Amino acid sequence: MFMAMNRFRIAVGREDDFEASWRNRDSYLDGVPGFREFNLLRGPTSDGATLFVSHSKWDSRESFEAWTESEVFRKAHAQARSPQGTHLGPPTFEGFEIVL
Repeated sequence: MFMAMNRFRIAVGREDDFEASWRNRDSYLDGVPGFREFNLLRGPTSDGATLFVSHSKWDSRESFEAWTESEVFRKAHAQARSPQGTHLGPPTFEGFEIVL
């Protein structure tokens, strides 16, 4: 199993905009081979930013990587826009092999 995570620093006061951008888009993940689960996590606020983490579980790293190279990935991310000023920099990707 593989866990893919992106950390987002979101400007304080823009959290609702960021959450809405995820709620109002089609991820196209249902039916993607190897996809298991998705969660968007809201974390602490400090230094003018609220931490969010997107968290997806896959059968394997290969399943995740195949998705990132697919047309449905491009389609889902083409509509992934938050209003200007929402993000405080680009997301940080982290990928993990699940051992337990």
